[in-house]
Amino acid sequence: TIMTALALHCNIPAYSKFDRKNYPYPDLMKGYQISQYDIPLSNDGYLMIEHKGQTRKIGITRVHLEEDTARLLHHDSYSLIDINRSGTPLMEIVSEPDMRSPEEARLYMQKLREILVYLGVSSGRMEEGSLRCDANISIRARGQQELGVKTEIKNMNSFRSVERALEYEGQRQIAMARAGETIHQETRGWVETKGITVPQRSKEQAHDYRYFPEPDLPPL
Repeated sequence: TIMTALALHCNIPAYSKFDRKNYPYPDLMKGYQISQYDIPLSNDGYLMIEHKGQTRKIGITRVHLEEDTARLLHHDSYSLIDINRSGTPLMEIVSEPDMRSPEEARLYMQKLREILVYLGVSSGRMEEGSLRCDANISIRARGQQELGVKTEIKNMNSFRSVERALEYEGQRQIAMARAGETIHQETRGWVETKGITVPQRSKEQAHDYRYFPEPDLPPL
């Protein structure tokens, strides 16, 4: 995690701690996840990408460590839970909302994968789950500064899937806005075979997780 943070030009604080993130969902059997909230292992970095002949600077909010959850396998009328990876260490990289198109998001992911593979911290194989992406997207009117209501997309297992899912979700939100419908903050799943996103659950705000310092792990 520290190697990745340094490669992404992040600041490494002298003090860090772990927190409990509380929420009820089938992939979290014990009802909470060990994560990091207000004092992560690193923050305030960036990654440079090339897009259409221009260099773009994508901000990195933080690189932190948390425990993985179980894997949900969704079918038409039921879901299965694979708990094999539950509780294993997971490095999470959170980016700033600096990407302006699905293509930029794909380029960002590809560039990030190159760094992770070079460092030896990940094989970078999305099809195996060693590199995963949850993508947030929102729309806003031209000239508007405030970000719109975002949706989070999960279940994407390739760079192309990330781009396709964001393209679909962006068009879905635009159609809703033009029809005068309200866009709700939620988590949606990408269905590769159908080329659509489907609702999974409403997305919580930070205060809904009831973060508090992890009592079983000392601060760093």
